[in-house]
Amino acid sequence: MLKRAFFFLAAAALLSVWQVGCVDAGPEKGIEWLGHASFRIEKAKKVVYIDPWRLASEPHDADVILITHSHFDHLSVEDVLKVAKPSTVLVGPPDCIQDLAESIATVRRVKPGESLELDGVTVEVVPAYNTNKMHHPKSKNWAGYVVEMGKERVYHAGDTDVIPEMRELENIDVALLPVSGTYCMTAEEAATAAALINPKMAIPMHYGSLVGTERDAERFKERCQPIPVRIFSPTSEPQPEASS
Repeated sequence: MLKRAFFFLAAAALLSVWQVGCVDAGPEKGIEWLGHASFRIEKAKKVVYIDPWRLASEPHDADVILITHSHFDHLSVEDVLKVAKPSTVLVGPPDCIQDLAESIATVRRVKPGESLELDGVTVEVVPAYNTNKMHHPKSKNWAGYVVEMGKERVYHAGDTDVIPEMRELENIDVALLPVSGTYCMTAEEAATAAALINPKMAIPMHYGSLVGTERDAERFKERCQPIPVRIFSPTSEPQPEASS
């Protein structure tokens, strides 16, 4: 009797872990999490990268590269050049573009409130900033993005806290939200953001490299119901940091 009770308790515990913490390999809806805040989106025969960083390969297949801000884990010249090709359009705040203007033929300097039409890719530039910490001041005009490709709208929040402008986002199919805390939203705050945005699906990011763990992603998933959440494993394995 005790053995049977133990078996059922163990089975229930395993099921609970699977339901909360199972990791999907991706991609989902053409979206690949490359690790940290880095994503590759492929839809309608177009490829968009957002904040490429610590990439394991050099595919040179980007039609558009979006940079949210100039911190090293979001703006990596080395990784931008790994995915760029001669026709790539690089988009970002002015302080992100200056180190790449000579390497990328077409660059677009943007600030929140602007939008671009890039040969089948619509990019809306939206605010991303901290409200209770000083790592990402609003005055920097750093960015999040809403990318529309093939009639689907993907929101990449950038490094941000919960901000009022999130209420203005409309018809978001997929929201990519940071969950690590420290420099951006915690898992609980990201769940609040998801409720404001009301996407069809949410994907946690900004964990597993510098700050945050998979448990942050799991807590986010627990608190997001009824919004569906997919927790991905990165499709580009991080490279080890060079020793000093």
